[in-house]
Amino acid sequence: MALQSFIPVHPDSHFPIQNLPYGVFKPQPTSTPRPAVAIGDYALDLYEIALAGLFYGPILKGSDCFLQPNLNKFLAMGRPAWKEARVTLQKLLSSSEPALRDNESLRQKSLVPLSKVEMLLPVAIGDYTDFFSSMHHAKNCGTIFRGPQNPIPANWFHLPIAYHGRASSIVISGTDIVRPRGQGHPAGNSPPYFGPSKKLDFELEMAAVVGPGNELGKPVDVNEAGDHIFGLVLMNDWSARDIQAWEYVPLGPFLGKSFGTTISPWIVTLDALEPYACDAPKQVQIKPAGQEDSCLVTRSNFKNLYWTLTQQLAHHTINGCNLRPGDLLGTGTISGPEPESLGCLLELTWNGTKPLSLNGTTRTFLEDGDEVIFSGYSKGNGYNVGFGTCSGKILPSLPC
Repeated sequence: MALQSFIPVHPDSHFPIQNLPYGVFKPQPTSTPRPAVAIGDYALDLYEIALAGLFYGPILKGSDCFLQPNLNKFLAMGRPAWKEARVTLQKLLSSSEPALRDNESLRQKSLVPLSKVEMLLPVAIGDYTDFFSSMHHAKNCGTIFRGPQNPIPANWFHLPIAYHGRASSIVISGTDIVRPRGQGHPAGNSPPYFGPSKKLDFELEMAAVVGPGNELGKPVDVNEAGDHIFGLVLMNDWSARDIQAWEYVPLGPFLGKSFGTTISPWIVTLDALEPYACDAPKQVQIKPAGQEDSCLVTRSNFKNLYWTLTQQLAHHTINGCNLRPGDLLGTGTISGPEPESLGCLLELTWNGTKPLSLNGTTRTFLEDGDEVIFSGYSKGNGYNVGFGTCSGKILPSLPC
């Protein structure tokens, strides 16, 4: 018999008892941030659960990891603590366990409707790295910019290519993104263009949240890398294609990427995803400015990555680089082989030459007021293990 929660969970919910993703929220505007797991339409306040003494296992008993304003201390404790917490919370929320089910006072304090909470970044992100791990995306981008003869450099097949991003501009889902300004390619003999980006794009990605990490100078073995990944979030690594194309040679992305990266608020653990390793479909929708309805523009799958999460993490450390709890490792744009599975407008419109039709209007790149919405889930037997949504709306560029 499948595990059931005493809290009613709709079959279409992303947050059944089989999931229990972690986040950080404020129950009231004046409240201090506190960790939680999502269950159905509620956030279970782990601060209150810890104060009630319901984490009774040998690792978490007496720990203050859930009394913190972020999840970093819990992440640093490693997989044994994560597994103990999962077992405890699944038992606590199960239909057969009375400790929370029959304690009305604790239920009132600890179960907060998701519609009433303010979600925050779940971890303090010290460093952020973005990989380039989809062969379909790499091939399409190479073809667009360099032609079809040799679209993917030889080194791409030998190591996971990546660049270091800007952790300070990572924001939570629902945060508006201001159109960036910068330089673009000059036209003819004119100076380089300067102004608001004309080719603003989304990138459909996921990101791994690092757990314990490693000491400086001590690489992580690829066979042990899974123990250093706490879980995954949806990620939109917004891109100003025109700014990036002008600046990226010879040192790579800079202002074309560092203006904003959006992540979903709930971290789905690897333990929850383990039964569905290759079944994590994702959708991207765009809600055009001034319209009520969104349009589905791409549907991709996590299995389309050439380089795995463990390969990415292990490669990141082979030179002795140290990863720390809460670091974020983006997968890079996840594109598939089908036209409807391409993970950004650069590919979907072939650099603006093939406009998309959206609810009676068209787009080559994003316009002010457009909202991009990601959603992703793994399909279980009668339930979903999902990530919720990752969304952001484009605001006009600010004047200099």
